[in-house]
Amino acid sequence: MKNTITKWVLGHKVTLHDTSGDYDLAFGETPAGVPGPPPHVHTSLKESFLITEGEMQFMVSGEVKVVKAGETVDLPENTVHTFSNVSDRPCKWVNIHSPKGFRRFFENVGIEAHVENAQAKSVSESIINEVIMTASNYDMQIKT
Repeated sequence: MKNTITKWVLGHKVTLHDTSGDYDLAFGETPAGVPGPPPHVHTSLKESFLITEGEMQFMVSGEVKVVKAGETVDLPENTVHTFSNVSDRPCKWVNIHSPKGFRRFFENVGIEAHVENAQAKSVSESIINEVIMTASNYDMQIKT
């Protein structure tokens, strides 16, 4: 069995799974009403989401759409995107980044799931500032 790491990242519970391939694999859980990261692009990474439970609102290149359980979102490089759970139910999802490397963002800015008030701490002003200041280290260009 592979090792997993679970952290709260910007209000989302993210469990990272080891892979042997050139991609990062994460399972996410987003509580109801939780906003996503600021709109951003990855210049060298491709990203995909598979919603497994509930629904998530995505903004992709200016278009807003609700993605429901069983549906996917595919994000080629240089695609402006963000997501949030605007529903009143939790949402669960699978996230893939390719090639491998974005996992470091989750590892470095996330708060260990076992820490008291980890979700609240993951959206603290200091974490938000760290994300803004270090985003480019993870091939994440924030768009305002």
